[in-house]
Amino acid sequence: MGVFGQVLDQLLDHPRLLLAGFLLYVFIYALSWFFSAPKPGPNPFKTLVKKPLKPLVTDQKLRDKVLKQGFQAKQVPQDLDAIVVGSGIGGLTAAGILSKAGKKVLVLEQHDQAGGCCHTFIEQGFEFDVGVHYIGEMRSNTVARVMVDQLTDGQLQWVDLIDEFDLLSLGEPGKRRSIPFRTGSANALRAGLLEKFPKEEAAIDKFMAMLKDVRLNMKGMLMVKVMPKWIVRLLIATGLINLMTRYFKYARRTVQEVLDELTDDGDLKAILSYSFGDYGVEPSRSSFGLHAALVNHYLYGASYPKGGASEIALHMIPVIERNGGRVFVRAPVSQIITDPYGKAIGVRVDRASGPVDITAPLVISDTGAMNTFAKLLPQEIARKSSITRLLGNKLESGTACMSLFVGLKGTAEELDLKPQHIWSYPSNDLSGITTDYLEKSVDEAVNSDLPMIFITFPSAKDPTFNERYPGMSVCTAVSLCNWKWFSEWEKERVKKRGEDYEAIKMAIGRKMWDHVLTYYPQLEDKVEYFEVATPLSNKYYIASPKGEIYGLDHTAKRFGNPETVMHLRSETGIPGLLLTGQDVVCCGFVGAMMGGLLCASTALHRNVYEDLVKLRKEAAKSK
Repeated sequence: MGVFGQVLDQLLDHPRLLLAGFLLYVFIYALSWFFSAPKPGPNPFKTLVKKPLKPLVTDQKLRDKVLKQGFQAKQVPQDLDAIVVGSGIGGLTAAGILSKAGKKVLVLEQHDQAGGCCHTFIEQGFEFDVGVHYIGEMRSNTVARVMVDQLTDGQLQWVDLIDEFDLLSLGEPGKRRSIPFRTGSANALRAGLLEKFPKEEAAIDKFMAMLKDVRLNMKGMLMVKVMPKWIVRLLIATGLINLMTRYFKYARRTVQEVLDELTDDGDLKAILSYSFGDYGVEPSRSSFGLHAALVNHYLYGASYPKGGASEIALHMIPVIERNGGRVFVRAPVSQIITDPYGKAIGVRVDRASGPVDITAPLVISDTGAMNTFAKLLPQEIARKSSITRLLGNKLESGTACMSLFVGLKGTAEELDLKPQHIWSYPSNDLSGITTDYLEKSVDEAVNSDLPMIFITFPSAKDPTFNERYPGMSVCTAVSLCNWKWFSEWEKERVKKRGEDYEAIKMAIGRKMWDHVLTYYPQLEDKVEYFEVATPLSNKYYIASPKGEIYGLDHTAKRFGNPETVMHLRSETGIPGLLLTGQDVVCCGFVGAMMGGLLCASTALHRNVYEDLVKLRKEAAKSK
C-alpha cells in the first residue's frame, strides 16, 4: 500500500501524467472495442448527392400525397429494419440517415400530416408555420447545411434573412427602446453592440471571447453523449473532464450569473439574453453554455425555408421511401412492445377497428423522453433506463406557450411588413417579469401585461408566399404561459372545451394582438382570420405532455451537469430502443437534427458525424 500510495500521490501532484495514463488506457480499450464491437454499418454519406433543382410544388393535392399518407395496416412494408415513432425533424433525420445506409424504415405520426413542429396548416386560405421561424447555419457549407442537403436531395431551398433579423424592444408603448441584433459575423455583432453601448466595450469583448470559447468546446457535450458511460464517470470523478473540455465551465452557470458579472447595464444584459424565448427558460435558470451555443448558431445570419416550413418534410420523406420505407400519418402509437426479456421489438398502433402490432429489430422514439418512458413503455421496463430516474427529478417538462395566428388582407409590401422579428419586453428585467407572470393565477394573468412576445410575419420572409397566396399575409406571435392555467380542460375534446376555456384563450390572444398593433397599427382593420393556440393545442397536435414546445426544460441544472448530459443520449439502456430528437441534444431545428444524427450513429455503430465532415470537404471542393 505504501508504494501504491506514493504512486497515487505522484499522479495527483502531476495531473498531466494522470491524463496521459488515462488516455493510454482509453486507447487500449478502444482497440479492444474495435476488434470486439459490432461491425460498423454502411456509410450513409459516402456519396455526395447533387441533383438538379426541381420547381416548387404548389399543388396542395400533390403535396398531400407525400405529407398526408394515412396509415393502412396492409401497406406496412415487410421486413422492416426500424420503426420511428414521431415525424418531427429528429425522427425524419434518423430515418433518412438509416435509409441512406440501406435500411428500410417505417415512420409513424399521430397527427394528420408529417413534420412535427416543421408542419404548416392552412385555414380559410391562409398558410401558417407552427415552429420554424428562422434557422442558423444554412448560409454556407456547414455540417448542418450539408446534412440537410443530403437528406433532401438538395431540393430544400433557403432564403437568407436580413442581418438584423431580430429587433429587441424594451419598455412600454411610447417609451420603448429598440435595439437590433446585428449578425453576419463576429465583427458585425461586436460592432452593432458597441454602436448601442459605446461605454461597455470591455463587457462586450469579454462576451465575444466567451462565445468563441464555447464554440471551440461544444464537442465536449457531444463527446459525453457517445463515450461509454464508465469512461465518462471516470472523467467526472477524476476531474479530467474539465481538462478535456471547457464546455461545462460555462454550461453549469446561468445566463444571469454570467451577465451580472460582465456589466451593470440592464439594457445590455437584455440584448445579450433576449433570445431565451428560443428555448423557453428565463436567464436566471438557463444555461450560459447553451445560450452561447444559440448565439453562435445565428452569428453568421439566419435563413427561412423557401416555400414554407412544410418543404422540409416534403423533401425528406422521398429519401426515406426510396429504400422501401414509408411515412404514415394518423398512426397513433400507444405502446412500445417488448419481449419477455425486456427488449423492444415493435409498436402498437391504435385504430378504430382495433390495435395493430408492427414488429422490427429496432424502435426509435421521437416522442420525447417524457412520452417515451412515462407513457409508451411498460413501467417495469422503463425503470431499467437511467433516463427514467432523471425525469421529474433533475429533468422537467419545459415551459408551455401560447401562439397567435392572424390572417391579413394585403401583401407584405402593401402592409409594410419586414422580414424581421420583434422580441418585445416591458422592461429589461427579463427574468423578473417572466417569473412573476408565470407564477400568477389564470385570473391574474388574463388581467396582466405580457412579460414577452415574439412577433413574426412568415409571408414577409418567403418570396414565394405572394405567388402561392396572392393578396394575403400572415402574422404569428408567441408568448410563454403556465400549463396549469389550462390543465383542467386536458381531458376535453378539441374544439369542445367550453365557454370558460374559450374566454381565457381569447382574452390572452386579444392581449397578444393588441400588443402587435402597438407596432403595426396599420393592421387593425386587415384581419380576416384570427385563432389562438394554447398548451392544450400543443398537446393535441404535437403530443407535448404539458403544452411545451421545447421538450425537457433547458436549464443550467440539465446542461451543466456532465452526468445528466451523459444519461440524455440516444442509447436508452433498453435493448432495441433508441431516442432521437431535441431531448437528446437540445431544442431547435439543428439541435433536433443532431439528436437524429447521434441516434443513427448508434444504430449503425459508426461515427456518422465524421462521415459528414468528410463529405463537407468534398462538397466544398465541388463548388
